[in-house]
Amino acid sequence: MKIESISLHHISMPLVAPFETSFGRETDRECILVIIKSEGLIGYGECVPSRDPGYNYETTGTAMHILKDFIVPLILGTDVKDAVDFQERVSRIRGHHLAKAGVEMALWDLLGKRAGKSLRELFGGVREKVEVGVSIGIQESAQSLVRTAADFVKQGYARVKIKIKPGRDVEDASAVRQAFPNLRLQVDANSAYSLNDMQTLKPLDKLNLLLIEQPLFEDDIWDHHKMQEQFETPICLDESIVSPRHARYAIEMKACRVINIKAARVGGLSQAVMVHDLCLENKLPVWCGGMLETGVGRASNLALASLPNFVLPGDVSASDRYYARDITNERFVLNADSTIDVPGGAGLGVTINEKALKDFTLLELSFVAKS
Repeated sequence: MKIESISLHHISMPLVAPFETSFGRETDRECILVIIKSEGLIGYGECVPSRDPGYNYETTGTAMHILKDFIVPLILGTDVKDAVDFQERVSRIRGHHLAKAGVEMALWDLLGKRAGKSLRELFGGVREKVEVGVSIGIQESAQSLVRTAADFVKQGYARVKIKIKPGRDVEDASAVRQAFPNLRLQVDANSAYSLNDMQTLKPLDKLNLLLIEQPLFEDDIWDHHKMQEQFETPICLDESIVSPRHARYAIEMKACRVINIKAARVGGLSQAVMVHDLCLENKLPVWCGGMLETGVGRASNLALASLPNFVLPGDVSASDRYYARDITNERFVLNADSTIDVPGGAGLGVTINEKALKDFTLLELSFVAKS
């Protein structure tokens, strides 16, 4: 595919409600929309870093820098064959996985449109709809959390994930479990604890949780191994798994019993599929994490989650969970069985609402190949 032009839209979209985790609170969601034109086709990709370096070190500012000054010059005006070719070209750029993943997503969209196939078909997905859940940020109180969870359960979500942090953990999870004894419930710490907190968290073992997500440091695998030995509840790794190689480390160390796969975190959809295949080979279940994506990234996540080893509900909620107005014309809706349909159109299967994109854009950079 000859890369004829690339444009980067730094956008900011208001969330329908603030979203708080152990590392911060968001009221508006920033990200970067990557648009690549090639041979009469347009590919869209979403680069998902936030404004602040909370989840990881990448921000929208650093991603714009890496995209503009390093990745765009590597591919603009060249013939990029596929995702493998792209990964080889950017391999000398250390880290910056979210930036790489945004561009790779746009390339996959182009590949699908050129072949007349959906991403689900390109990946070998086996589901036309995938089980999903909802992620709830830290609320004002345990009582407020229960009310919020009740609202989402009423909407039809059969799995709920709650964010926890020191001082807002066992009591919150216990309150939700008491209110919903049979709910598929899990907790996410976003690296807020250390091994010294194990006894504080041990009561979580009695709440019949699906999993405890990333309790320890974001760059740790070994201490998670030590913690998993002491817990009956499966430990799930998120931030620690930044490549297929790290997934192998976690499996060999028995650091977890579940892995959350985020294509952006591991550097692209091709890398996410590799992690999926490795976990499938080792009989380790996976699920698809979310980063408050727009409809572009949401479509990508749904396609990824159609693969066979995504056996746990993902954080791929309906569009209206986060946005009253999205940048895609397509809106993703929760089905009655707590699933969302996987897009069936070519590529990502979504189109852009140009008016919404213009309204949400803070900065646009465009690059055109020399003729």
